Amino acid sequence: MIWRSLLHWLGGIGIVALGLFVMPYLRVGGISFFKMESSDTNDKPFARIASFTRAFVLVYVLITITCMLLYTVLGMSRFDAINHATATVATGGFSTHDASFGYFNSEPLLWTSTFFMTVCSLPFSGLIVFMVRRRLDALRDPQIGVFLAYLTAFSMTIAVYHRLQNGVPFHTALAHSFFAVASILSTTGFASDDYTLWGPFVVTMAFFMTFIGGCSGSTAGGIKAYRFIILFNTIRTGLYKLIYPDGIHAMRYGKMTVNADLQQSVMLFFTTYLALWTIGSLAMTAMGYDVLTSISAVITTLSNVGPGIGPVVGPAGNFSTISNPALCLLSLMMLLGRLEVLTMLVVLTPRFWRS
Repeated sequence: MIWRSLLHWLGGIGIVALGLFVMPYLRVGGISFFKMESSDTNDKPFARIASFTRAFVLVYVLITITCMLLYTVLGMSRFDAINHATATVATGGFSTHDASFGYFNSEPLLWTSTFFMTVCSLPFSGLIVFMVRRRLDALRDPQIGVFLAYLTAFSMTIAVYHRLQNGVPFHTALAHSFFAVASILSTTGFASDDYTLWGPFVVTMAFFMTFIGGCSGSTAGGIKAYRFIILFNTIRTGLYKLIYPDGIHAMRYGKMTVNADLQQSVMLFFTTYLALWTIGSLAMTAMGYDVLTSISAVITTLSNVGPGIGPVVGPAGNFSTISNPALCLLSLMMLLGRLEVLTMLVVLTPRFWRS
C-alpha cells in the first residue's frame, strides 16, 4: 500500500510538469508557468525553470506533510495518514480501506480532505508563486475563480437536495456533498458514502461532473476549467461576429489574448475527448455491458476520476468484475486521459518525430 501510494504521489509531480512544460511546447493547449512569472526578471529560462522546479517540489512536499499531520491529529493512524495524504495531494484516491473515507466516519476528516483536494486542483504555478514570492496576483488566474464557483454551486445544490430528499441533517449533507463534489472534480475518487443512493438528480450531476475536472497545471484530470472558459469565450466571440461582422472581437483569457492556435487546440481537445468517450462506450456495449456501466466506466477512466455511477463501477462498487478485454480498453482510456489525450496522440504521431 505504501508503494502504491508513493507511485501516484510521484506521478502527481510528473503530471504537473506535463501540464506546465510539455503541453505548451507541443502546442496542445497547455498554460505555461511563464505566464505567472513577473516580466522584470532577468533570469534565463533554464535558471527560471530550475528554480521553479525546486520551489514546486518543496511546496508539494510541504502540502503533503501538512495534510498528513492534520489527518493524524483528526484520528487517522500514522499509516493511514501517510497513505491518504499522498493520495489526496496527488488526487490519486487510493485508500487503505474498501470503504475509503467512509471507514473513518468523521466530518472533520471530510472537511480537511475537501480542502486539500480543492487546493491540489488549483494550478500549482499560481500556488507556488503565491507561497514563495507572496504575490497575490498569482491567484487571479480566471480558471481558479471558475473552478471554485462551480465546485461551490454543485456542492450547495446537492447538499440542499440531499437534505430535502433524504432528511439528512444539513451539516452532514453539506460535509458529504462538498467532499463528494471535490472528490469528483479533483478526480481524486475518494468516497464517504454511496452518493448514487441520494437520488437521481445527484446521479445525473455526478455523471456530468465527471467530465469537468480541475485546473490546468494541477494534479487533477478531466477536461479542465480553463478549456471551458476558452470554449465559452469562443462561442461568445463567434456570436458577436455574427451580429457585428465588421467589428474586431479579440478573445481574452483574463488579461491574456487567446491566439488562434490555442483556440484550435482547445476545440480539437473537446472533439477528441468526446470521440474517445463515444468509441469507448460503444466498444464496452459490444462486449456485453449495459449502457450505464459502459458510458460511466469509460468517462470515469478517461477523466481519471475512479468511481463512476451504477452498481458495477459506482462509489460502492469496483472494476473487479470487468472482463480482461474491457480492462485493457479502460486502461488505455486512463492512459490517454492522464496524459491529456492530445499529448499522447501527438507524441505517437510519426510526423512529430520527423519535424
